[in-house]
Amino acid sequence: MTDPAIETLLAEERRYPPPEEFSEQANAKADIYDIPFEEFWEREGRERVTWFEPFSSLLEWELPYAKWYLGGKINVAYNCLDRHVEAGLGERVAYYFEGEPVGERAPITYSQLLEEVVKSANGLKALGVGKGTPVGIYMGMGPGLPVAMLACARLGAPHTVVFGGFSAEALADRLNDMRCEILLTQDEGWRRGQTVPLKKNADEALESCPGVRKVVVGQRTRAEVPMTKGRDISWSELVEGQSSDAASCPCEPMDSEDLLYLLYTSGTTAKPKGIAHTTAGYLVGAATTHHYVFDLKPDTDVFWCAADIGWVTGHSYIVYGPLCNGATSVLYEGTPDFPDKDRWWDIVERYGVTILYTAPTAIRAHMKWGPEHAEQHDLSSLRLLGTVGEPINPEAWIWYREHIGADRLPVVDTWWQTETGMIMLTPLPGVTTAKPGAATKPFPGVEAAVVDDRGQEVGPGGGGYLVLKRPWPAMTRGIFGDDERFRATYWERFPGMYFAGDGARVDEDGDFWLLGRVDDVMNVSGHRISTIEVESALVDHPSVAEAAVCGRADSLTGQAIVAFVTLKGSEEASVEMLDVLRNHVAVKIGPIAKPANIVFTPELPKTRSGKIMRRLLRDVAEERPLGDTTTLADPTVVAEIADRAVAQPAEE
Repeated sequence: MTDPAIETLLAEERRYPPPEEFSEQANAKADIYDIPFEEFWEREGRERVTWFEPFSSLLEWELPYAKWYLGGKINVAYNCLDRHVEAGLGERVAYYFEGEPVGERAPITYSQLLEEVVKSANGLKALGVGKGTPVGIYMGMGPGLPVAMLACARLGAPHTVVFGGFSAEALADRLNDMRCEILLTQDEGWRRGQTVPLKKNADEALESCPGVRKVVVGQRTRAEVPMTKGRDISWSELVEGQSSDAASCPCEPMDSEDLLYLLYTSGTTAKPKGIAHTTAGYLVGAATTHHYVFDLKPDTDVFWCAADIGWVTGHSYIVYGPLCNGATSVLYEGTPDFPDKDRWWDIVERYGVTILYTAPTAIRAHMKWGPEHAEQHDLSSLRLLGTVGEPINPEAWIWYREHIGADRLPVVDTWWQTETGMIMLTPLPGVTTAKPGAATKPFPGVEAAVVDDRGQEVGPGGGGYLVLKRPWPAMTRGIFGDDERFRATYWERFPGMYFAGDGARVDEDGDFWLLGRVDDVMNVSGHRISTIEVESALVDHPSVAEAAVCGRADSLTGQAIVAFVTLKGSEEASVEMLDVLRNHVAVKIGPIAKPANIVFTPELPKTRSGKIMRRLLRDVAEERPLGDTTTLADPTVVAEIADRAVAQPAEE
């Protein structure tokens, strides 16, 4: 007997075809989907990047490992910097850096960025860093971070960036797993007006990292931090006397499949997974998707991916993709609400941002705060909006388009993962008729499907498991040092197909709708209901800013639905509101999806990257001890929710 497919109950009928004037100038035309798979990726590989030696064959596929652009020699830093300066674009702004402290800002040109990278690479070379030397990077969101990454890439030294909000223990785990010899860090970072003790955390981590022989410490806040003699060196010492001439530090020719970086992502076990990305295929995938999905015009656009470089979104769409394409980007150190809730919109207005790419959680936070903050600023420079990180509720999509996009801009809702390296499902803004909440189509050259528990494709309207059916250039080359775990995690559930771990449905037009992690699917009286659909129904109500849903054990129905709801600022929690919301879900989806409990809470537990930690909500719903809370942006939130859950008994 097989599990039933995931049922899809929420209907969304609104449609937004691309504006005619946008389509006329778009990088992607409708016929891009007609280009054969191999032809598309071969063309992009030859035209999107510059090779020291051209590749001789496109793809070698021995499931589950792919090799792309075989025989080619390339360097990522050369593609991101040197070739643009050589082409006369050195005075183009690479980043408008906006520090968290108000008024701290600086434009950084491609020439300036190249000089800093070359000096840093020469300094690292003097420390013995060369091709294959593993380097850890633990820094805040400033220019020093892309400089560090590109200096490593220039030398052929693979890096792992550890998000600056992670603990000493998390840092130590990653440094030891990659066997890092060098750590690049800073004295402190900034977050919401408070300092983050990066060097202090690093020192604590290094007590259990005997393989790290040198630590380079950048000065961000210029705080006094202890320096271990013989091990620690300041960044200013590292670059002192080093040449900034690119010829003094030639880019290392790298094989297409040489390791570029590891990025660690949480696993179901305690040990994080080191996701490996290699050089050429990753760069081609990131740059190609950046060009088409965001319709990038590098001569005129100002692109802002409002993420953190410590996550894959920042690797692909703050550093490697945009710089490879010669783009001008915004690099913002702080949070959306510091010192005020209009900070983002002030930045959009100041720099004339034309493309904004952010997470649904951030959009829902702005919904909660109200549109008046955006209305204080001129957002007319914007021409395209994007979302990333998790499925977006239709009402959040509509709010984003109406209040930030003047009810006229295309919205690209993208689905991808750390493991995919690049956007996989997305509208193309000049081609696709957008549907609020839908990721629509696979990117050209990508083949995706939704299958049932036997691996058979479901028909239109059916829900099931999202899989990828053929390789793509930016795909991970494995979990570092753990082939068995890589095969078991991604390839054994549906033989011959990559299983993403997400549920999805395909509608009558062949468009994909993400239903959240399959771990979050709830089984209510035999109906397999996705959390995202119930959340979307709740957020559809005009009083609700944000909602998260999970299941708890129920002796009668198998599982009961528990909803954690944040109301908009002017609304008050009440028994009446509880009934209103339960009935609203019944109307939008059906009585089967009515929450058994609704817990009203001012905040939801989120990681520092903005994702809702549903695992902790399940702990609360099941009245279990809370799991690991170290990655939460505010660890006190979940304890408050637990208290509120106890005080709000189930509805019968």
